[in-house]
Amino acid sequence: MRTLTAHTPIALAAIALLIAAANVPAQPSASAAAAATKPERRSTLADQQSVAITIYNEDLALVKDARKVTLDSGANQLALRDVSARMRPETAQLRSLSNPGSFDLLEQNFDFDLLTPEKLLEKYVGREVRVVKTHPTTGVETSETAKVLSANNGVVLQMGDRVETGVPGRIVFDGVPSNLRDRPTLVTQLQSRRAGAQDMELSYLTGGLSWKADYVAELNADDSTLDLNGWVTLNNLSGTAYTHAKLQLVAGDVNRVREEMVRAKVARMDMAMAAPAPAAMAQEALFEYHLYTLQRPTSIADNQTKQVALLSASAVPVSKELLISGSDHYYRASAGDLGRKLKAGVYVQFDNREAARLGLPLPKGVVRVYKRDSAGNAQFVGEDRIDHTAKNDTVRLHLGDAFDVTADKKQTDFRRREPNNKASYVGESAYEIVLRNGKAEPVTVTVREPVPGDWTMLEESQRHSKVAAGTAEWKLNVPAGGSATLRYRVLVRY
Repeated sequence: MRTLTAHTPIALAAIALLIAAANVPAQPSASAAAAATKPERRSTLADQQSVAITIYNEDLALVKDARKVTLDSGANQLALRDVSARMRPETAQLRSLSNPGSFDLLEQNFDFDLLTPEKLLEKYVGREVRVVKTHPTTGVETSETAKVLSANNGVVLQMGDRVETGVPGRIVFDGVPSNLRDRPTLVTQLQSRRAGAQDMELSYLTGGLSWKADYVAELNADDSTLDLNGWVTLNNLSGTAYTHAKLQLVAGDVNRVREEMVRAKVARMDMAMAAPAPAAMAQEALFEYHLYTLQRPTSIADNQTKQVALLSASAVPVSKELLISGSDHYYRASAGDLGRKLKAGVYVQFDNREAARLGLPLPKGVVRVYKRDSAGNAQFVGEDRIDHTAKNDTVRLHLGDAFDVTADKKQTDFRRREPNNKASYVGESAYEIVLRNGKAEPVTVTVREPVPGDWTMLEESQRHSKVAAGTAEWKLNVPAGGSATLRYRVLVRY
């Protein structure tokens, strides 16, 4: 016998049921039995009065589905159809908005096994069906009773004293099992203290609804400013549609206690250049996150990707940097040639401040950058992913590597000082970096070297800046069609 601990999913579910039971008035077993035997009362999207969705970053959403439903006095079996197929049923809560406390929930079952020929066969394993065959010449139909033995990777039927595989004819079923639905359905058994119509709200957490931010930026001619449009890309794989929904989005890393889940694969959708988008979503702080609210209702069909305008900003000042980055490994040994035609990385950076015509919390997402060519056509020049970026923070994008700006790097000298000192390492090395510019205009290149240990710059052809404890940085002006050379010698101790 398995022992349940507080760490097992079964134990957690049991604890949740005990807590729920403690808060629900005790009901006689006859009430549940009476509700189960009463004809099922179905509620569809035609009964829906409103729906509100709050979507989080990590494939999680809170759905609030308000419907007008008529109940009988006493026992009721209510089937709420068209709910999410990815519902987490342990989070479902049904309450009356018009008459709070007018009913008691006895039991609820989430039927997400949807009707298909394969599922129908599976439900009939061990039961009898009729097999109808049509004579190929006369067209006369004959019927024979068969028992379904298996429906795994095909069907196995017992027909009289023989067993057949495959489908020898048309299979006729007596009916559809009650737990096999054409749409995801939450079936509740409840005891109502009054008869008549009530406004009810079903709220639950679900997977299958997700969102991400996508940004389109266009640089101006001299790369000094950009226009930025933000879009929210919604994906609905939940198994149902949400019509005229109030939409809210939460940006932030919300902690969730859950087992590892396999995420649904969603086709990536690259955004083409779009017209400037209006600021369609209002934002506010919520706990330690940010809440974005769409100012109008929207509809999200099942298996649909939808884009909603998030923000728009124009003429945001940017700075561009060409960067040659080094490594710390060659300061410890003789290396010689460190590379030829090393490409300079291209970075653009802007401040998320009101003074820079922005100053909005930016949800994490991908920024795709464009620039217009001489004919006025927008061309894609690179993309990068940003994390959640607060107001007054800085956005830095790596767009690619420069074509015309390269570097040759070599170690010109190396020697070990104090070779007999076993307590520490002391080394002296010298380097030469030749920067080449094939462009028709001069450029400024940043050379950034991570120097390990306790280091001292002994010689240098241009003064460095110590931008961090282990980082030396130089900025070199390279003339159009020309080159510039950096030489330095450094002492490293560690």
